[in-house]
Amino acid sequence: MGRGRVELKRIENKINRQVTFSKRRNGLLKKAYELSVLCDAEVALIIFSSRGKLYEFGSAGMTKTLERYQRCCFTPQDNSLERETQSWYQEVTKLKAKYESLQRTQRHLLGEDLGPLNVKELQNLEKQLEGALALARQRKTQIMIEQMEDLRKKERQLGDLNKQLKLRLEAEGQSLKTIQGLWSSSAAAENSSFPLHPSHANPMECDPEPVLQIGYHHFVQAEGSSVPKSMAGETNFIHGWVI
Repeated sequence: MGRGRVELKRIENKINRQVTFSKRRNGLLKKAYELSVLCDAEVALIIFSSRGKLYEFGSAGMTKTLERYQRCCFTPQDNSLERETQSWYQEVTKLKAKYESLQRTQRHLLGEDLGPLNVKELQNLEKQLEGALALARQRKTQIMIEQMEDLRKKERQLGDLNKQLKLRLEAEGQSLKTIQGLWSSSAAAENSSFPLHPSHANPMECDPEPVLQIGYHHFVQAEGSSVPKSMAGETNFIHGWVI
């Protein structure tokens, strides 16, 4: 009868675990040796027990196999880094060439460095300039039309505002005329109710009122007096203030 399938899990019994380790370790080392001999393969096997004891097998020597392993593991990374660097260098070279080409084209469009160009290249440059000029004129015309439309719109708005202000001004003028008419009619009614005296047609032409003289008596010069009139007047003024 064949042996049944063994469940793969940690053996709890310490003695059984040690016996199983010894048997399977020897079988693993034997299989590694057989693989290296039968298939002409370079095999290296390293085993550490639970106690830390080392068991190893190397068909070509453990050190040589490890060095080969390191070269196989780490050299591809260096190669990938080198390939990436080379790719970036090629990309930078392409961008630099494109930048120089764009600079040269810009100088040609500005009319500079035209000496190396032949007739065909000059014709192509002329076509490019004509096309660019046509596009520039088309864009300029479009902008001017848009500006004219904006100005016309503003003109219409200002015209409407002017009409509104004119109507408002006319309405205020009519109101002012109405108020002036009312004032004129009321003034005429007041003049008709209080007529002026016929002798005083002009209110500014009135008879003078009697003048009251205070502080002196009127001096009348006696007949036959020898006092001059000027003196009499002075005497009249002076004596008029004497108490």
